Amino acid sequence: MAHIIVLGNEKGGSGKSTTAMHIATALARMGHVVGGLDLDLRQRSFHRYLQNREATIKRKGMDAACPLVLDLPDLSADDIGEGENIYDRRLSAAVAHHEDSCDFIVIDCPGSHTRLSQVAHSLADTLVTPLNDSFVDFDLLAKIDGETYELKGPSVYSEMVWHARQLRAKAGLQPTDWIVVRNRLPSQQMHNKRKIGKALEELAKRIGFRVAPGFSERVIFREMFPSGMTLLDLRDLGVERLNISNVAARQEVRDLISSLNLPGVSVDF
Repeated sequence: MAHIIVLGNEKGGSGKSTTAMHIATALARMGHVVGGLDLDLRQRSFHRYLQNREATIKRKGMDAACPLVLDLPDLSADDIGEGENIYDRRLSAAVAHHEDSCDFIVIDCPGSHTRLSQVAHSLADTLVTPLNDSFVDFDLLAKIDGETYELKGPSVYSEMVWHARQLRAKAGLQPTDWIVVRNRLPSQQMHNKRKIGKALEELAKRIGFRVAPGFSERVIFREMFPSGMTLLDLRDLGVERLNISNVAARQEVRDLISSLNLPGVSVDF
């Protein structure tokens, strides 16, 4: 059965779709069969990223790996059981249809609380929560004292993840491996960066997640969206020599994939 990786965070602008695309592409390039499913039914950035990649590969005749573009199936009233939510049924049907043919299914959730997002979190074998290095983003995970910076308790998103974990436990499923990824880290050891790092380490012990380094603020992570390519594809696009920033970005992707500890994955790029 496919290992399900969910990108979740109820705040927009944290880099979920960018992170989802680089995870999916990296796994596909390493030879794994990967499906990509976008649950943001309005913006659909991850979905368009995958479609752009398909179009570029076809137009250029490239021999490049591409994740499968998955979508929620259309269902009729006859397909819905009594008392069953249509979104629950559409998501479960999409996963069930591909779980035997894919090694991994990467699901990108919207930057808000929706029924689809809530259900997806309960399906997650691995949950990746990208987080900008800011106390504004941290507030979704936990409430913090404004003077002492001591943790006062979990916040709305952490509580939602806890409920999703409870559902998995009742269903007899393996616990979700939750990784909080620190995105847009400043290069310097700034005071705010240290305070957030300390708060995350303390919170991780309380509510059970791991902290992993994410992506720095680099143009290369976003500028190739129209083509659907990523920095891992630069040599396939004819770039013979990578600049220092591209090499550093490639290492960040490598470190992230290694930190996820996904089954059967040996990072070789």
